Order: sequence, then C-alpha cells, then structure tokens
Amino acid sequence: MTVSRWWSVMHHILMTTPPPILISINNIHSSTKSSKLITSLVSDYNYRACVLCVMPSSVFQWLSLLGIIWLQSINGTNFNFPSYSSPLKHHLSISQFQLNNLAFASDAGKLFACVSGLAANYLPLWSLLIIGSCLGLVGYGVQYLFITNQFHSPSYCLIFFLSVLAGNSICWINTVCYIVAIRNFPSNRQVAVGISTSYQGLSAKIYTDIVGLIFSKRSDKTAETFLLSNSVFPLGVCVLVCPMARIVELVEEKGNLEVGFFVIFVITIATGVFAVVTSVGSISRMLSPLSGLVGILVFLLLPVVVPVVESVKKSVREGKERRVYHSTMEEDTRIRPENEAKLNRDGGDEAMEEIGAMEMLKRVNFWLYVGVYFFGATLGLAFLNNLGQIAESWGSESVSSLVSLSSSFGFFGRLMPSLLDHFLSRRKMMKSKPGWLVALMGAMCGGFFFLLSGPTDLILCVSTAVIAVCTGAITSISVSTTSELFGANNFSINHNVVVANIPFGSFLFGYMAAYLYRKQATGDTGKCIGVECYRTTFMIWGCLCSLGTLLALLLFARTRSFYSTTKSPMAQGST
Repeated sequence: MTVSRWWSVMHHILMTTPPPILISINNIHSSTKSSKLITSLVSDYNYRACVLCVMPSSVFQWLSLLGIIWLQSINGTNFNFPSYSSPLKHHLSISQFQLNNLAFASDAGKLFACVSGLAANYLPLWSLLIIGSCLGLVGYGVQYLFITNQFHSPSYCLIFFLSVLAGNSICWINTVCYIVAIRNFPSNRQVAVGISTSYQGLSAKIYTDIVGLIFSKRSDKTAETFLLSNSVFPLGVCVLVCPMARIVELVEEKGNLEVGFFVIFVITIATGVFAVVTSVGSISRMLSPLSGLVGILVFLLLPVVVPVVESVKKSVREGKERRVYHSTMEEDTRIRPENEAKLNRDGGDEAMEEIGAMEMLKRVNFWLYVGVYFFGATLGLAFLNNLGQIAESWGSESVSSLVSLSSSFGFFGRLMPSLLDHFLSRRKMMKSKPGWLVALMGAMCGGFFFLLSGPTDLILCVSTAVIAVCTGAITSISVSTTSELFGANNFSINHNVVVANIPFGSFLFGYMAAYLYRKQATGDTGKCIGVECYRTTFMIWGCLCSLGTLLALLLFARTRSFYSTTKSPMAQGST
C-alpha cells in the first residue's frame, strides 16, 4: 500500500467515526474492581456516543448548540488572569513589566490561531477539541507544577512560552465552536455564534466560584488553584462534549428554530442576571461559593430543555416508528471554499465587497475598522488584564468579586448584539454595525474618564461594568462586521488578520501601564498604592478611546450608504 493510499484510508476513518475511547474493552481484564469500573465507564461513553449518532438531526442540532455553550463557558481561561496576577507576581518574584509580558503572552497565542483553522480542514472536530484541551493542560498544568514547587527554579522564558501555549489552546476550542454554530445553523449562524460566545464571558465567574469553593479562606492558594482549574476543567468538558461536536445534515424548520432561539435567549438572559446579581459585593458576601456555583451550573443545564422538547415532539409525530439517521455517521467536518461560499449565500448575508486579505489591506475601511478595534476592544482587554493590579493599588479587597463582575457584564456585552440582531431582523430592519461601534466607543470613553473621579469601590465597579460590556459587545459585533464589510467567502482569514492586533495592543498598552505604574511606585518592593498609580494611564487610555470613537464615526460615514440600501435577509426573502 502506497503512502498516499494509506493516508486516504486513515483520513476517511478519522472523518467518519465518532471520538474513540483509546482503551480497548477487549484488552481489559475483569479480575480487578478498577478494571470493571473502567470497562463500565468506557461502555457507557460508547453507548452515549452511539445514541447521539442515531438521533434525529433537528434534536442533534440543538444538542450541538448546547455542547458549544458548555465549551465556551470554560474556554475563557485567559480572563482569569487578573484574579491571580498579584499572587503570581509575588510567587515568581517578577516585576510589573514581566507580569504584563505574561498577559501579552496569553494573547500572543492568538497569532497562531490560523493553525487550528487549517487543521479543521484535515482533522475531525473532536480531535481539535482534544488537541486544544491538551495544549491548555500542558500550558497551565506545568505552571501549576512550578508554583507548587514540584520543579525548582522555573525560568521566566519557560513561563512565557507556557503562557503562549495556554493562550493558543483557546483558539482550537473556539474554532470548533464557530464551525459547529455556522454549519449546524446556516441561516441563523450569527445568532448561534453570538449566544455561544457570550458564555465565554462567564468563564471568570465560574472559575472564581470554583476556586472560592475549594480555598475560601486560603488566599495564598489562589494562583495555584486557578492554574490547576484552567488546566483540568477544559479537558474534562471537551471529552464530555466530543460526541456533540459534529456536523449534521439538516432540514431546518423555521418556526421551530425561532421558538428554540427564543427559549435559549430567555435562559441566557436569566443566566446573565443571576451572574451579575451574585457578583455584587453585598449579595456575593451573603451567598456561599457553593450556592453561586450550583446556581450557574443549573442555568448551564437549562438549555437542554430545547432538545428534550424537540425529541418528544419528534417521537409523538412519528409514533412508534424509529428512524436511524446515517447522515451524521458520514460527516465531513472540513470547510472547503466552495461549501463556505454556498453556506454564506444560504445565510443571506449582504457584503459591501468580496475581497481577500491582500486586497483588504489596501482598503481605507480596513484601517479605520482595525483602528476602532485597537482603541476599543483591545484597549478594553488591556484594562481587564490589569484589573487585579488596579484594584490592589486602589486598596480594594474584593478583587475576585470585581473580576466576576467584569465577567458577568462582559457576558451581556457579547450577547447584546445577537439579541438586537435577532429581533431587528424579524422586523426586516438592518442596522449599521459601525453605528453601533460609535455608541459603544463613546460609552467606553466615559468609563475610562469616570475612573479619574476618585478611588472608591463604586466608581471602580461602575467603570469596570461599562468597559466590560463595551469590550464584549465590540468583540461580538466584529464577527458580523468583518463579513459585511469585506465578504464572507474569506471570512476566516480576514477576521484573523483583524484580531491580530490584540497581542500587539495588549503588549503596548500593558507596557505603558507598567511603566507609569513603576514611576509612581515607592520603596524597594516596586509596589504602588493610591489613585495616582493609574491616573495618567486612565487619562491616556480615555484619549485613545476618544480617537477610536472618531475613527468609528468616519467608518460609519463611509459605510452609511451601504447599510441604508441593504435589506435584511428576511426582507429579501419577502420580496
């Protein structure tokens, strides 16, 4: 057998089989209790995978959305960094500059996001989940071993590399979530992507509750517990969701989708309200970490109502007849250019022009758009990365609650554009995305300048909430804005070019904040306490955000005619 023939056979096997359990039941001896337990667990996992394979496609469609919601809820491990940045800084005995470089390293992992996108053309989706979770296991797990003194004298360069590895792991899981949402909900892909990615904003809240439950009275264990959680939980959830991360052949029923999305919107909003309420200082102190964690987990399980109801309706409709759908057994998770183009046409999105990355770089609109993102979402992420140090300098003792608050409001920020888009499209309206960016950038400017009012917990909480909402919303809106301005056929490449500014902005803004922080520091410890530590930084960031608002206004003016003459997909379908 030639090498090419062998590869084609193995590739077909990988693409047409569900995620395997690498333990062969036939090779397990049943003489010990542990072997019997392993056999039972493997059999149960394989049984559940087979059950998913024979489910009606409409049921599996909603199960896949549930799966990517769970994935995104644990995939925001980089948002946990402010919660343990100060303990990590003291444990590793590093400067503020070096700490900001570690935050940059996590964002730098996004520079290699194209690797996961390329791998999706050749590997099944479940394997991407395993690769991504294993990268996170190594990236965060080895750091955990260093902090717990399992290894001695870790070099800073190694910690930096591990942070890059951990940051890149997020991209692999994101790739799977985007592909599943886009392919399984072709005519509602923006809504599906928006709902699922909004749950990534809850990651910091979930991990904070987990850490608070395990070490509620041991602040010295915060850093190592976050690192251990970041390494273990994504792997466990990825293994659980592997059977759901599949593409199905669909016959969409418009009415059922609208009802299903309405139910999930209600559940999602209720989840966000619960997260915000339990993050407020007075209420969070009244509730135990166990209560907050159980509440969030219950809300994460509630969307299962939609596939259950859909399954019951199918059973009633079909009576006792049982159909086996073989289409899901022969899936092809590769996204070829011609399929992607067809999918985009089916989705009904209008584009200002269809261009590739090289042509996009020659457009004035591209540089205006990147400038808005750079001085908007990227600047907001830099603020959130420094939130732990900012709270410490202001003398705030509730850093974890503040991070949970930013996580919860970031959740609403990511959800808000999809919610508005869903209901506006039903009214046959298409609103200008650059117009939304103008409003969000203006609000973010207010958040930065409000921080200059004084070092009180109320001011810090309000500004953090505003900046988190705007950052999340801009991040979510950018997904559809890229395809509307530059076309959907080359979206995966074009959008990676747009978001490539994040690592550079994270480094630039973080370095500037660290430099100004050190200028205000006193003593040999290099620690700064007081409002002056970040006053100049907030002033500069507010001015840069104002510049971004001006760029958003220019982009809005240049694209106004396009959005005023373009109809929504539903409007087009009605003519």
